[in-house]
Amino acid sequence: MSAFFEFIVKDLLGQASILIAFIAMIGLILQKKTYGKTFEGTFKTMLGFLVMMAGINIIVETLTFLNRIFTTGFGMTGYITDVAAIAGVANKQLGSEVALTLIVIFATNILIARFTPWKYIFLTGQALLWMSTIGAVIGYKAGLTGLPLILTGGIFGGIMAVAMPAIAQPVVRRITGNDSIALGHFCTIGYMVQAAVAKVVGKNSKSTEDIQLPKAFSFLNDTYLSMAVVMIPMYLIPAIAAGPEYIAKYSNGVNYLMYAFMQAMVFVAGVFVLYSGVRLLLQELVPAFQGIAMRLVPNAKPALDCPVLFPYAPNAVILGFLSTTVGTVIGMLLFPVFGLAMILPGLLTNFFAGGTAGIFGNAIGGRRGAIIGGVVHGLFITFLPAILIPLLESYGFVGVTFSDSDVISSGLLLGNAFNGNWGFVATFIVFVIAITYFVNKSLSRSEDNKDITNETA
Repeated sequence: MSAFFEFIVKDLLGQASILIAFIAMIGLILQKKTYGKTFEGTFKTMLGFLVMMAGINIIVETLTFLNRIFTTGFGMTGYITDVAAIAGVANKQLGSEVALTLIVIFATNILIARFTPWKYIFLTGQALLWMSTIGAVIGYKAGLTGLPLILTGGIFGGIMAVAMPAIAQPVVRRITGNDSIALGHFCTIGYMVQAAVAKVVGKNSKSTEDIQLPKAFSFLNDTYLSMAVVMIPMYLIPAIAAGPEYIAKYSNGVNYLMYAFMQAMVFVAGVFVLYSGVRLLLQELVPAFQGIAMRLVPNAKPALDCPVLFPYAPNAVILGFLSTTVGTVIGMLLFPVFGLAMILPGLLTNFFAGGTAGIFGNAIGGRRGAIIGGVVHGLFITFLPAILIPLLESYGFVGVTFSDSDVISSGLLLGNAFNGNWGFVATFIVFVIAITYFVNKSLSRSEDNKDITNETA
């Protein structure tokens, strides 16, 4: 890889904040905004993204600590869902191929959005990196090299980058109340599983955001206070189980329970920062993106990372996180009985994917959809990496597996296709189509009923 090419792919386009700001700048230029407005919109877009990422980094750091004391305190051993570890190994051998696959994914996404009704531009850079990684790894291990390897992973990934936002959009539209943004997060199949369960169990269930509390507990109506009340025991109980000696590795002499308490509060602070960044990002990016929608890809919608949905249903985020964690713990204990690998709960995935799935469950089936659907979601995202383990181990990846449901699904589809197991491929595709149809059909029916009610009124 030449130095210039590496600079463009890694140092320029590989920086998500620069990529997002660059896209905003193009949109503003296409709208013929003044130099001042273009600079302001570009700068604020980058700032909003960086604030959002600062919040995410705070949350990731505190959840990493929680994950360690959780597994240590309760003596858990098994496979971890660590996409970064796999990507690190893959990039040592396939660095150029992964980068070129990523470019083909983005180009394929633009072409599909330009010439088909699926008008979604996937803008979550790290998710595209994981998709290009698994495409390159699976194709390489199946015997592909050079251009066939890059095109196979790139075209498949580009299709996924448009199809997943399209699948989720009817639910996203209900969550946000408009059609201005889409969801660009490769956990969509898991979200749709929770939405389907929510449809079954959530009839007449009230929203998580309409919880009425007695006056003595009215302070819990504040999102951040209620979050603190939930998260403090989430940190203190594993800390007690892990013990002061283990936590002393992190606490720098601070009492181990006080350190765990402060980590819970830092987590809440991280969520506050994240929400602030999301608001600033959407305020600047969505209007700027209209320039691209008007000129390059008519009616295009930016598909953004899952935290953009968090402010719409913060209670559902916490309930989704907790119920997904319960589901992953059940799956960790249950699936090995049937001969599958033991997958340790990944609290990072449980928070970001579980929280978003909780929003989906609440949008379709209220509180029961968020809670019961969340447990099923936790089982699903434990089952998928467990059945991917044999394929990854045959490729030399031992002890780790991918975490995002769409990335795992891509690995399963590509791996089984290369191995000639078309029955599995067809069954999985039919499963995804069936749950999507079930969820979206029910949404269209409820919207029709609303229209009838409004006309009658």
